[in-house]
Amino acid sequence: MRRCGDCGYFEPAGAPACARCAALVDEIVETGWRAFVERDFPGFDERELAEMVAEEPDRHEWRVVDAAYDRLTCRECGERLSRGPVGCTACDLANGFRFSAIEVDRPGVPPGNEHALRVNVAVVRRPHWESPAELIARRLALPILLEGHLPTTRQAQAARALLRDGGTEEDYAAYIYREWVNR
Repeated sequence: MRRCGDCGYFEPAGAPACARCAALVDEIVETGWRAFVERDFPGFDERELAEMVAEEPDRHEWRVVDAAYDRLTCRECGERLSRGPVGCTACDLANGFRFSAIEVDRPGVPPGNEHALRVNVAVVRRPHWESPAELIARRLALPILLEGHLPTTRQAQAARALLRDGGTEEDYAAYIYREWVNR
């Protein structure tokens, strides 16, 4: 893990407030899109390809689906599809379909790591849809998940209880680095 030179958090835990960390979170999605395009659809129009992916999210890897949504504009609110304001029906629907996409764990990570990474990336990229405590939990866990760690259900619940019971961001970070990484 490396500290961000702009915000001081482990990269990309400073997202979405830190532009550098936010770009690193977006890059998690973009690398999947680039590989998909280069492997299966070189030379295709990216907008048309994004529309095809959005029509069949259950046939594509989650990073590809998220990147496709980034390339489409919501007809209801005008934002990137799935990232509009709370209450935008079309964005809410697209966000729900996002979770029908395929998850494949990266080599060398415990089963379920990719799902955890996917959920945390989705929250950090749509912070206005979540509570401040949820955003803290999801963004601070990103570096740990990217390193290939995965908390047990019990560890994740205990960490969330810290925030729910009034713990600070610092309390949460200390707990997850001690219990999820250095166990």
